[in-house]
Amino acid sequence: MFMPLATSSTIPAAKPESRRSATTLSPTFGSAYSVAEINAYIAIRDELLAEAEELRTPAKIASTVLANDFVLGCLQPARPPYEAQCLPEEDAIRERKRCETVRNRIAQLRDNVA
Repeated sequence: MFMPLATSSTIPAAKPESRRSATTLSPTFGSAYSVAEINAYIAIRDELLAEAEELRTPAKIASTVLANDFVLGCLQPARPPYEAQCLPEEDAIRERKRCETVRNRIAQLRDNVA
Protein backbone atom coordinates (compact mmCIF):
# COMPACT_ATOMS: atom_id res chain seq x y z
CA MET A 1 0.00 0.00 0.00
CA PHE A 2 1.34 3.41 -0.96
CA MET A 3 0.82 6.46 1.29
CA PRO A 4 1.19 9.90 -0.30
CA LEU A 5 3.75 12.22 1.27
CA ALA A 6 1.46 15.21 1.06
CA THR A 7 -2.24 15.46 1.36
CA SER A 8 -4.50 18.08 -0.02
CA SER A 9 -6.55 19.92 2.52
CA THR A 10 -10.12 20.91 2.08
CA ILE A 11 -9.83 23.42 4.91
CA PRO A 12 -9.45 26.94 3.52
CA ALA A 13 -6.44 28.98 4.60
CA ALA A 14 -7.04 31.09 7.66
CA LYS A 15 -8.20 34.59 6.86
CA PRO A 16 -6.03 37.29 8.31
CA GLU A 17 -7.87 38.96 11.14
CA SER A 18 -7.82 42.67 11.62
CA ARG A 19 -4.72 43.70 13.48
CA ARG A 20 -5.12 44.14 17.18
CA SER A 21 -3.46 47.04 18.87
CA ALA A 22 -0.51 46.10 21.02
CA THR A 23 -1.33 45.83 24.70
CA THR A 24 0.59 48.32 26.76
CA LEU A 25 1.27 47.35 30.35
CA SER A 26 1.36 50.16 32.80
CA PRO A 27 4.14 50.30 35.40
CA THR A 28 1.46 49.79 38.06
CA PHE A 29 0.35 46.53 36.42
CA GLY A 30 3.95 45.31 36.09
CA SER A 31 4.59 46.10 39.72
CA ALA A 32 1.43 44.37 40.93
CA TYR A 33 2.14 41.36 38.74
CA SER A 34 5.74 41.09 39.97
CA VAL A 35 4.76 41.44 43.61
CA ALA A 36 2.08 38.77 43.18
CA GLU A 37 4.61 36.46 41.53
CA ILE A 38 7.16 36.96 44.31
CA ASN A 39 4.44 36.31 46.90
CA ALA A 40 3.54 33.10 45.05
CA TYR A 41 7.18 31.95 45.28
CA ILE A 42 7.12 32.75 49.01
CA ALA A 43 3.94 30.70 49.45
CA ILE A 44 5.49 27.77 47.56
CA ARG A 45 8.58 27.95 49.77
CA ASP A 46 6.41 27.98 52.89
CA GLU A 47 4.42 24.97 51.65
CA LEU A 48 7.64 23.08 50.91
CA LEU A 49 8.92 23.90 54.39
CA ALA A 50 5.71 22.55 55.94
CA GLU A 51 6.08 19.35 53.88
CA ALA A 52 9.75 19.03 54.83
CA GLU A 53 8.86 19.37 58.51
CA GLU A 54 6.24 16.66 58.13
CA LEU A 55 8.09 14.20 55.87
CA ARG A 56 11.70 14.93 56.92
CA THR A 57 13.18 13.41 53.78
CA PRO A 58 16.46 14.62 52.27
CA ALA A 59 14.73 15.26 48.93
CA LYS A 60 12.01 17.44 50.47
CA ILE A 61 14.58 19.34 52.53
CA ALA A 62 16.70 19.90 49.39
CA SER A 63 13.69 21.30 47.49
CA THR A 64 12.99 23.64 50.39
CA VAL A 65 16.59 24.87 50.29
CA LEU A 66 16.28 25.59 46.56
CA ALA A 67 12.97 27.38 47.01
CA ASN A 68 14.32 29.46 49.90
CA ASP A 69 17.41 30.44 47.90
CA PHE A 70 15.21 31.39 44.95
CA VAL A 71 12.98 33.56 47.15
CA LEU A 72 16.04 35.22 48.63
CA GLY A 73 17.25 36.03 45.11
CA CYS A 74 13.86 37.59 44.30
CA LEU A 75 14.20 39.87 47.31
CA GLN A 76 17.39 41.59 46.20
CA PRO A 77 16.97 45.25 45.26
CA ALA A 78 16.40 45.58 41.54
CA ARG A 79 18.58 47.73 39.31
CA PRO A 80 17.16 50.41 37.05
CA PRO A 81 14.81 50.22 35.18
CA TYR A 82 13.38 47.24 37.08
CA GLU A 83 12.76 48.82 40.49
CA ALA A 84 8.98 48.45 40.14
CA GLN A 85 9.38 44.69 39.74
CA CYS A 86 10.29 43.96 43.34
CA LEU A 87 8.65 44.02 46.73
CA PRO A 88 8.56 47.32 48.59
CA GLU A 89 11.73 47.49 50.67
CA GLU A 90 9.88 47.21 54.00
CA ASP A 91 8.30 43.94 52.84
CA ALA A 92 11.57 42.72 51.34
CA ILE A 93 13.40 43.28 54.65
CA ARG A 94 10.73 41.28 56.50
CA GLU A 95 10.91 38.45 53.95
CA ARG A 96 14.74 38.38 54.01
CA LYS A 97 14.52 37.84 57.78
CA ARG A 98 11.98 35.08 57.13
CA CYS A 99 14.42 33.48 54.66
CA GLU A 100 17.05 33.45 57.40
CA THR A 101 14.56 31.85 59.80
CA VAL A 102 13.71 29.21 57.18
CA ARG A 103 17.43 28.58 56.60
CA ASN A 104 17.91 27.97 60.33
CA ARG A 105 14.89 25.64 60.44
CA ILE A 106 16.29 23.71 57.46
CA ALA A 107 19.58 23.27 59.32
CA GLN A 108 17.67 21.83 62.28
CA LEU A 109 15.74 19.48 60.00
CA ARG A 110 18.99 18.30 58.38
CA ASP A 111 20.48 17.59 61.81
CA ASN A 112 17.42 15.57 62.81
CA VAL A 113 17.42 13.55 59.56
CA ALA A 114 21.12 12.71 59.71
